[in-house]
Amino acid sequence: MRIVMVGQKYVPSREGGVEIVVEELATRMAAHGNDVTILNRRRAGYGPVTNYKGCKIETVFTVNRRALDAIVYAFFATLRVRKMLKKKQVDIVHYHAEGPCFFLNLLPKKNKRPGTKLVVTIHGLDWQRGKWGGAASRILHAGERRAVEYADEIIVLSRNVQRYFREIYHRTVKYIPNGVSAPELREADIIRRKYGLGMNDYVLFLARIVPEKGLQYLIPAWKKAVQQTGTRKKLVIAGGPSHSEGFYEEICRAVKDDDTILMTGFVQGQELQELYSNAYLYVLPSDIEGMPMSLLEALSYGNVCLVSDIPENTEIINEDCYVFKRGDVDRLRHQLKKLLNLNLRTHSNMVIPYTWQEVVRQTLELYTR
Repeated sequence: MRIVMVGQKYVPSREGGVEIVVEELATRMAAHGNDVTILNRRRAGYGPVTNYKGCKIETVFTVNRRALDAIVYAFFATLRVRKMLKKKQVDIVHYHAEGPCFFLNLLPKKNKRPGTKLVVTIHGLDWQRGKWGGAASRILHAGERRAVEYADEIIVLSRNVQRYFREIYHRTVKYIPNGVSAPELREADIIRRKYGLGMNDYVLFLARIVPEKGLQYLIPAWKKAVQQTGTRKKLVIAGGPSHSEGFYEEICRAVKDDDTILMTGFVQGQELQELYSNAYLYVLPSDIEGMPMSLLEALSYGNVCLVSDIPENTEIINEDCYVFKRGDVDRLRHQLKKLLNLNLRTHSNMVIPYTWQEVVRQTLELYTR
């Protein structure tokens, strides 16, 4: 099949879950013999890429400013897709996330594109995320409605979002969760040299630093837990801002002069592997998720996890994990205090809830049904 992927920022990249999903799907589909094109955003400071692991890469014009980046990219990417459809150059058009779907009305209607299929993956209800203002939230919500109206098939990543589409839109959607690859446990090397961290020396938060990920709950809860336990462990906050510079600066001020909290910025590669491999506990106190890639990865490394009780988290955790009520700082403090006083057995139960091979198989099956 001739497949085009739309909606991610840039591949290859670990900037967010959408980028990871598109890379895994596209490269594995190409390895199956499909002709896959990825429409990347033009990014300042990124060199041109035309081919990646068997996929063709096309760079689409955008404006690298917070208010314009996504919407300008979505417009020009959709024009490119429309041109491909008119020339009968594509069989499957696969949009990712709600925002890019805002322009689906520019594409030919179903009866005018015979032999092609439009598929949308909803990675989460993006219009609910705290990092977006009123106008952006309305555009995202409109993108969701256009996905319902124009897509031949819709994929969702959680049962909770599947219920949402059934109840709000009376639309049947396909549940295909994200996958995860088998990890390689690594001893502390880079993180020991850079941060003085070894096995079980720290509690790990690893996600983009945006309001919906819950750092505004974790930091005060952590500070109180440290006072009450006297722990010598650190809280490691690994991640960078994403359209949330004001919130990021707020978090930086909250941890300033606290030697029990370490901010690493965005991490990837071996440093990322080492952080997962040596953490005493992984914490994800989020308000909103689609299907959290970092939680899937933490489980695959055998981390004991402490997560908020939103369905997107609780659907995938195992018996070694703990929960607290979303947004409840005192319950989060209580759980941290309890877990810091335990001698947790970490990295012994490496769990892969869903494999990428199975995700790709189900997605390809959806393309052809």
